[in-house]
Amino acid sequence: MSAATHYHHHTPVPYYSFPAFDHYPHLRHGVLTRHGGVSPAPWQCLNLGWTVGDDPARVESNYQRWTAALGLRRADLTTTWQVHGNRILPVDAGNFGGSLGKADGLITRTPGIPLVQRYADCTPILAYDPVRHACGIAHAGWQGTVARTAQSLIRAMQCEFGCEPADMVAAVGPAIGPCCYEVGPEVIAAVRQSQTDPESLLSPTRPGHVRLDMWQANARQLHEAGVGQVVVAELCTACHRHTFFSHRGDHGQSGRFAAFIMLEDSDT
Repeated sequence: MSAATHYHHHTPVPYYSFPAFDHYPHLRHGVLTRHGGVSPAPWQCLNLGWTVGDDPARVESNYQRWTAALGLRRADLTTTWQVHGNRILPVDAGNFGGSLGKADGLITRTPGIPLVQRYADCTPILAYDPVRHACGIAHAGWQGTVARTAQSLIRAMQCEFGCEPADMVAAVGPAIGPCCYEVGPEVIAAVRQSQTDPESLLSPTRPGHVRLDMWQANARQLHEAGVGQVVVAELCTACHRHTFFSHRGDHGQSGRFAAFIMLEDSDT
Protein backbone atom coordinates (compact mmCIF):
# COMPACT_ATOMS: atom_id res chain seq x y z
CA MET A 1 0.00 0.00 0.00
CA SER A 2 1.24 3.47 -0.86
CA ALA A 3 1.96 5.84 2.05
CA ALA A 4 -0.20 8.36 0.18
CA THR A 5 -3.28 6.17 0.63
CA HIS A 6 -5.15 4.37 3.39
CA TYR A 7 -7.02 1.11 2.69
CA HIS A 8 -10.37 0.70 4.45
CA HIS A 9 -11.05 -3.04 4.31
CA HIS A 10 -13.27 -3.57 7.37
CA THR A 11 -16.38 -2.64 5.41
CA PRO A 12 -18.67 -4.62 3.04
CA VAL A 13 -17.30 -2.49 0.20
CA PRO A 14 -13.60 -1.72 0.73
CA TYR A 15 -12.09 1.53 -0.50
CA TYR A 16 -9.00 3.71 -0.42
CA SER A 17 -8.74 7.23 0.94
CA PHE A 18 -6.01 9.86 0.95
CA PRO A 19 -4.67 10.91 4.36
CA ALA A 20 -4.03 14.35 2.83
CA PHE A 21 -7.83 14.75 2.69
CA ASP A 22 -8.81 12.69 5.73
CA HIS A 23 -8.23 15.40 8.33
CA TYR A 24 -10.78 17.76 6.74
CA PRO A 25 -13.96 17.04 8.71
CA HIS A 26 -16.38 18.35 6.07
CA LEU A 27 -15.03 16.41 3.10
CA ARG A 28 -15.79 12.82 2.12
CA HIS A 29 -14.01 10.92 -0.61
CA GLY A 30 -12.89 7.48 -1.63
CA VAL A 31 -11.52 5.28 -4.40
CA LEU A 32 -13.41 2.02 -4.65
CA THR A 33 -11.91 -1.31 -5.72
CA ARG A 34 -13.32 -4.22 -7.69
CA HIS A 35 -14.46 -5.92 -4.45
CA GLY A 36 -17.85 -5.97 -2.75
CA GLY A 37 -20.22 -6.45 -5.69
CA VAL A 38 -22.25 -9.10 -7.48
CA SER A 39 -20.96 -9.16 -11.06
CA PRO A 40 -19.39 -12.39 -12.42
CA ALA A 41 -16.16 -12.60 -14.42
CA PRO A 42 -14.85 -10.78 -16.39
CA TRP A 43 -16.39 -7.89 -14.41
CA GLN A 44 -15.88 -9.51 -11.02
CA CYS A 45 -17.23 -8.11 -8.89
CA LEU A 46 -18.06 -4.41 -8.09
CA ASN A 47 -18.38 -3.31 -11.70
CA LEU A 48 -19.77 0.23 -11.98
CA GLY A 49 -19.50 0.56 -15.76
CA TRP A 50 -22.73 0.52 -17.77
CA THR A 51 -21.15 0.07 -21.20
CA VAL A 52 -18.81 -2.91 -20.74
CA GLY A 53 -21.28 -5.76 -21.33
CA ASP A 54 -22.40 -6.44 -17.76
CA ASP A 55 -26.10 -6.94 -16.94
CA PRO A 56 -27.55 -3.50 -16.04
CA ALA A 57 -29.42 -5.05 -13.10
CA ARG A 58 -26.14 -6.25 -11.62
CA VAL A 59 -24.50 -2.88 -12.20
CA GLU A 60 -27.37 -1.17 -10.40
CA SER A 61 -27.09 -3.67 -7.54
CA ASN A 62 -23.41 -2.76 -7.27
CA TYR A 63 -24.30 0.93 -7.03
CA GLN A 64 -26.85 0.17 -4.32
CA ARG A 65 -24.26 -1.85 -2.41
CA TRP A 66 -21.50 0.71 -2.37
CA THR A 67 -23.70 3.69 -1.59
CA ALA A 68 -25.36 1.81 1.26
CA ALA A 69 -21.98 0.70 2.63
CA LEU A 70 -20.63 4.25 2.62
CA GLY A 71 -23.86 5.90 3.78
CA LEU A 72 -24.58 7.83 0.57
CA ARG A 73 -27.88 8.38 -1.24
CA ARG A 74 -27.90 6.53 -4.54
CA ALA A 75 -30.08 9.17 -6.19
CA ASP A 76 -27.60 11.93 -5.32
CA LEU A 77 -24.66 10.44 -7.23
CA THR A 78 -23.68 12.83 -9.99
CA THR A 79 -21.49 11.80 -12.91
CA THR A 80 -20.77 12.37 -16.60
CA TRP A 81 -20.60 10.53 -19.87
CA GLN A 82 -16.82 10.30 -20.00
CA VAL A 83 -15.35 11.11 -23.42
CA HIS A 84 -11.57 11.46 -22.82
CA GLY A 85 -11.63 15.23 -23.04
CA ASN A 86 -11.01 18.12 -20.66
CA ARG A 87 -14.51 19.58 -20.18
CA ILE A 88 -15.39 20.19 -16.51
CA LEU A 89 -19.02 20.73 -15.43
CA PRO A 90 -20.13 22.74 -12.37
CA VAL A 91 -22.75 21.10 -10.13
CA ASP A 92 -25.17 22.76 -7.72
CA ALA A 93 -28.47 22.14 -5.94
CA GLY A 94 -30.43 22.75 -9.14
CA ASN A 95 -28.35 20.45 -11.31
CA PHE A 96 -27.33 17.13 -9.79
CA GLY A 97 -28.14 13.43 -9.84
CA GLY A 98 -27.42 11.05 -12.71
CA SER A 99 -25.27 11.93 -15.70
CA LEU A 100 -24.99 15.63 -16.60
CA GLY A 101 -23.60 15.14 -20.11
CA LYS A 102 -20.36 14.58 -21.98
CA ALA A 103 -17.43 15.68 -19.82
CA ASP A 104 -14.53 14.28 -17.81
CA GLY A 105 -14.81 16.24 -14.60
CA LEU A 106 -17.17 17.79 -12.08
CA ILE A 107 -16.82 20.57 -9.50
CA THR A 108 -19.10 21.86 -6.75
CA ARG A 109 -19.45 24.09 -3.70
CA THR A 110 -22.78 22.50 -2.76
CA PRO A 111 -22.75 20.06 0.17
CA GLY A 112 -24.35 16.64 -0.12
CA ILE A 113 -23.61 15.90 -3.79
CA PRO A 114 -21.23 12.96 -4.40
CA LEU A 115 -19.26 13.67 -7.59
CA VAL A 116 -18.39 10.36 -9.27
CA GLN A 117 -16.13 9.22 -12.12
CA ARG A 118 -15.23 5.70 -13.31
CA TYR A 119 -11.86 4.19 -14.18
CA ALA A 120 -9.99 1.12 -15.42
CA ASP A 121 -6.38 2.39 -15.90
CA CYS A 122 -7.18 6.08 -16.48
CA THR A 123 -6.13 8.53 -13.80
CA PRO A 124 -8.45 9.70 -11.01
CA ILE A 125 -7.79 13.30 -9.98
CA LEU A 126 -9.44 14.68 -6.83
CA ALA A 127 -9.14 18.25 -5.56
CA TYR A 128 -10.31 20.20 -2.52
CA ASP A 129 -10.10 23.85 -1.50
CA PRO A 130 -10.64 24.10 2.26
CA VAL A 131 -10.81 27.91 2.12
CA ARG A 132 -13.64 28.15 -0.41
CA HIS A 133 -15.02 24.72 0.60
CA ALA A 134 -15.10 23.52 -3.00
CA CYS A 135 -14.16 20.18 -4.50
CA GLY A 136 -13.74 18.50 -7.86
CA ILE A 137 -12.96 15.23 -9.58
CA ALA A 138 -11.65 14.36 -13.04
CA HIS A 139 -10.81 11.41 -15.28
CA ALA A 140 -7.65 11.45 -17.43
CA GLY A 141 -6.39 8.66 -19.66
CA TRP A 142 -3.63 9.41 -22.13
CA GLN A 143 -5.97 11.63 -24.14
CA GLY A 144 -7.09 13.51 -21.04
CA THR A 145 -3.48 13.82 -19.92
CA VAL A 146 -2.52 15.27 -23.31
CA ALA A 147 -5.55 17.61 -23.08
CA ARG A 148 -4.30 18.68 -19.62
CA THR A 149 -7.52 17.72 -17.86
CA ALA A 150 -5.91 17.98 -14.41
CA GLN A 151 -5.08 21.62 -15.10
CA SER A 152 -8.57 22.21 -16.50
CA LEU A 153 -10.05 20.96 -13.23
CA ILE A 154 -8.09 23.51 -11.21
CA ARG A 155 -8.82 26.32 -13.66
CA ALA A 156 -12.54 25.52 -13.53
CA MET A 157 -12.50 25.77 -9.73
CA GLN A 158 -10.73 29.12 -9.99
CA CYS A 159 -13.19 30.49 -12.54
CA GLU A 160 -16.40 29.19 -10.97
CA PHE A 161 -15.64 29.53 -7.27
CA GLY A 162 -12.73 31.94 -6.93
CA CYS A 163 -10.42 29.23 -5.60
CA GLU A 164 -6.76 30.01 -5.09
CA PRO A 165 -4.70 27.00 -6.24
CA ALA A 166 -2.17 27.58 -3.47
CA ASP A 167 -4.91 26.81 -0.94
CA MET A 168 -5.81 23.53 -2.60
CA VAL A 169 -4.97 19.88 -2.00
CA ALA A 170 -5.07 17.45 -4.93
CA ALA A 171 -4.57 13.71 -5.29
CA VAL A 172 -3.64 11.51 -8.22
CA GLY A 173 -5.34 8.16 -7.65
CA PRO A 174 -4.68 4.56 -8.70
CA ALA A 175 -4.04 4.28 -12.44
CA ILE A 176 -1.87 2.28 -14.78
CA GLY A 177 1.72 3.01 -13.87
CA PRO A 178 4.94 3.68 -15.76
CA CYS A 179 5.85 0.07 -15.03
CA CYS A 180 3.06 -1.24 -17.31
CA TYR A 181 1.80 1.46 -19.67
CA GLU A 182 3.56 0.98 -22.99
CA VAL A 183 2.45 3.30 -25.78
CA GLY A 184 3.31 3.83 -29.44
CA PRO A 185 4.14 6.65 -31.87
CA GLU A 186 0.74 8.44 -31.78
CA VAL A 187 0.79 8.84 -28.02
CA ILE A 188 4.48 9.68 -27.92
CA ALA A 189 3.99 12.52 -30.39
CA ALA A 190 0.98 13.87 -28.48
CA VAL A 191 2.84 13.80 -25.17
CA ARG A 192 5.82 15.59 -26.67
CA GLN A 193 3.58 18.33 -28.02
CA SER A 194 1.57 18.87 -24.83
CA GLN A 195 3.68 18.24 -21.74
CA THR A 196 6.43 20.13 -19.96
CA ASP A 197 9.71 18.19 -20.11
CA PRO A 198 8.04 15.28 -21.94
CA GLU A 199 11.15 13.11 -22.17
CA SER A 200 11.15 12.68 -18.39
CA LEU A 201 7.72 11.03 -18.72
CA LEU A 202 8.80 8.59 -21.46
CA SER A 203 10.96 5.49 -20.93
CA PRO A 204 12.02 3.68 -24.14
CA THR A 205 11.17 -0.02 -24.32
CA ARG A 206 11.45 -1.23 -27.94
CA PRO A 207 11.68 0.56 -31.27
CA GLY A 208 8.85 3.09 -31.58
CA HIS A 209 7.47 2.38 -28.09
CA VAL A 210 7.91 3.81 -24.59
CA ARG A 211 6.37 3.52 -21.18
CA LEU A 212 4.37 6.61 -20.23
CA ASP A 213 4.23 7.94 -16.66
CA MET A 214 0.69 9.31 -16.38
CA TRP A 215 1.04 9.60 -12.60
CA GLN A 216 3.77 12.20 -12.86
CA ALA A 217 2.32 13.87 -15.94
CA ASN A 218 -0.89 14.66 -14.07
CA ALA A 219 0.89 15.53 -10.84
CA ARG A 220 3.11 17.92 -12.80
CA GLN A 221 0.06 19.60 -14.35
CA LEU A 222 -1.39 20.14 -10.89
CA HIS A 223 1.88 21.65 -9.67
CA GLU A 224 2.04 23.86 -12.76
CA ALA A 225 -1.50 25.04 -12.02
CA GLY A 226 -0.19 26.23 -8.66
CA VAL A 227 -1.79 23.60 -6.38
CA GLY A 228 -0.33 23.88 -2.90
CA GLN A 229 -0.21 20.17 -2.06
CA VAL A 230 -0.23 17.25 -4.49
CA VAL A 231 -0.12 13.58 -3.46
CA VAL A 232 0.22 10.57 -5.75
CA ALA A 233 -1.16 7.14 -4.85
CA GLU A 234 1.50 5.30 -6.88
CA LEU A 235 -0.79 2.27 -7.17
CA CYS A 236 -0.68 0.62 -10.59
CA THR A 237 -4.04 -0.79 -11.64
CA ALA A 238 -2.41 -3.28 -14.03
CA CYS A 239 -0.04 -4.58 -11.34
CA HIS A 240 -2.92 -4.74 -8.84
CA ARG A 241 -5.67 -6.01 -11.14
CA HIS A 242 -6.99 -8.29 -8.40
CA THR A 243 -7.78 -5.07 -6.50
CA PHE A 244 -8.67 -2.70 -9.35
CA PHE A 245 -10.13 -3.09 -12.80
CA SER A 246 -7.50 -2.69 -15.51
CA HIS A 247 -8.41 -2.46 -19.19
CA ARG A 248 -4.81 -3.25 -20.14
CA GLY A 249 -4.25 -5.88 -17.45
CA ASP A 250 -7.58 -7.59 -18.12
CA HIS A 251 -6.94 -7.66 -21.88
CA GLY A 252 -9.81 -5.35 -22.75
CA GLN A 253 -12.50 -7.26 -20.86
CA SER A 254 -12.90 -5.43 -17.60
CA GLY A 255 -15.28 -3.55 -15.37
CA ARG A 256 -14.95 -0.04 -13.98
CA PHE A 257 -14.21 1.11 -10.44
CA ALA A 258 -15.24 4.51 -9.15
CA ALA A 259 -13.85 7.41 -7.19
CA PHE A 260 -15.98 10.03 -5.49
CA ILE A 261 -15.66 13.27 -3.58
CA MET A 262 -18.37 15.10 -1.64
CA LEU A 263 -18.68 18.17 0.56
CA GLU A 264 -20.51 18.03 3.85
CA ASP A 265 -22.15 21.07 5.39
CA SER A 266 -19.53 23.01 7.33
CA ASP A 267 -22.26 24.32 9.66
CA THR A 268 -23.13 20.85 10.99
